[in-house]
Amino acid sequence: MSAELTDPYAQEQVFPTDLPPKYYLEYFNYVLAFVRKRYAHILHESELEFLDNYESLSEDAQCLFIRFSNRSKSFFRTNSLSYSEIGDMAAVLTELLERDFIETLCEAHENRFGEVIDLFTKPELLEVTKLLEPDVMPSKSIKKPDLVRWLLHEYDFAVLCEVLGEMEPVVKVSFEAEVMLMKFLFFGNRYADMTEFVVRDLGHVRFQSFDEQYLSIQFDTRKDADDTLMVSLMKETFDIIKQDLPPEEIYDWFMNWQAASGTGLSHKALPSFNSLILKVSAWLERKKMLSQALTIYQLTNDAPARERRVRLLYNLGEIDEALALCEEISESPQNADERFFSLDFYEKIKNKKARTVKRTTQALKAAEAIEVPISYRFRVEFGAITYYQEQGYNAFFSENEPWRALFGLLFWDIIYDTNVQTIHNPLQRIPSDFFLPDFYFKRSEQLKERLAAAHSREIIDELVTQTFADKYGITNVLVPWYEGALDKVLTLTSLLSPEKIHKIMLEMALNLRENTRGFPDLLVWNDDDYAFIEIKSPTDHLSSRQLHWQHFFAEHGVQSRIVRVNWIKEDISLM
Repeated sequence: MSAELTDPYAQEQVFPTDLPPKYYLEYFNYVLAFVRKRYAHILHESELEFLDNYESLSEDAQCLFIRFSNRSKSFFRTNSLSYSEIGDMAAVLTELLERDFIETLCEAHENRFGEVIDLFTKPELLEVTKLLEPDVMPSKSIKKPDLVRWLLHEYDFAVLCEVLGEMEPVVKVSFEAEVMLMKFLFFGNRYADMTEFVVRDLGHVRFQSFDEQYLSIQFDTRKDADDTLMVSLMKETFDIIKQDLPPEEIYDWFMNWQAASGTGLSHKALPSFNSLILKVSAWLERKKMLSQALTIYQLTNDAPARERRVRLLYNLGEIDEALALCEEISESPQNADERFFSLDFYEKIKNKKARTVKRTTQALKAAEAIEVPISYRFRVEFGAITYYQEQGYNAFFSENEPWRALFGLLFWDIIYDTNVQTIHNPLQRIPSDFFLPDFYFKRSEQLKERLAAAHSREIIDELVTQTFADKYGITNVLVPWYEGALDKVLTLTSLLSPEKIHKIMLEMALNLRENTRGFPDLLVWNDDDYAFIEIKSPTDHLSSRQLHWQHFFAEHGVQSRIVRVNWIKEDISLM
């Protein structure tokens, strides 16, 4: 029901019309200067030479090179190039060619012929066959992929390059690896791109401001950068090849790479590597490659790897190993899913039951029930809100949002503290350790000091209200900006004691990835009473995270419960 906390992803550079004509030149040059200043000590000589050579290009040549580099493709037909801000296109192309920033289509590009051929339409390729050998032209009804295969079978790549070049010159942008590295060092990942500058300058996103002199570098060594980039590229490769290759080949591909390059990775690359392990093994499991999936799951303990290993061991008949791993998980669960799974599955194995009633199911069955008109079938929470309002309660849909907002507002300066050395560029939306255990360990003293200072409801309200006003509109993955958002937060703080708020905030801080989800759907209250309520329709299931918060609230005296909804038919005659 709640959205994942994820970073934004964009594949293509956007070219808006209401920025200065060469806005992208300023952005690109800023990125290169930023990287040179902070990462010169880990750049290779060839990369420093690239920066020097780029700076010596004319402005228009820089602009065209950036236009090429910001596109998802590498090859371009020169006759179709037209950018109003670039003057003499022919002269600029000549400069880039002479300075080796582009290269003409040649035999060296044979392994990328697919990219080249995509530049031409089927009628144009039929024209190529006519030029090559008019008497043996294929039928005009032939499909383009078949036509491409026929051309490659009949003619050498060098011949095709020559003919295509005669139709229209084709060039390939150079220094792709260098540009990719510069952007990676600036953003620290592969999913953010130059559009971040655009959305900032168009006013679509307001970023937290940082004094650049206090920004820290993300990669201390070249190995840190190379390993993290390599794993990111492997993720992208996997997403491509899994569409075409059989599972057996995917497994061999991954294991060969892991044996050659996946061992001894930099500590900085390990979170991304563990994520790749989970992606590949889960995919193999879905393809019924159980032994192979188990082998890869064993390379990490990150959730849900251990849970999947228990299930696979059980299905493969390794009962004792499955039991032992269940016990290991129950002793040190990483999250609510692991905690309840280990208890439920251990019981299933020990009692040799084909079917056990999970603790989440037991909790749901034991919950009280209310009757709500069936017209709310697809809006169960709103039906429940109406029910409680008719009982004289105030109510709103709470779930995760006000808790996240309270955390984000109460600890805003601690989240974005540059002294923690997790802010690396001025367009960073969240600290680089936000979803890692390091977040709490690095800030535990600050968090506890803030809570000690916020020892009264009045102080908490003053802090969050002032932060809401000061930071309004600035992007923060935890804080929504709309009328009424602050009121929801202040309702929480009006009903709970500071001590209870402190406990919940620290529990969230321990694992922001997991513990910012699973909060009850509704908050209902009146002058005498309040409760957080997890609403479930007859077809809903209770998640482990939701049960975790029910237990946590009960342990710390926060009034919360699970409520099942029974549908009733409305009396039409009374309507």
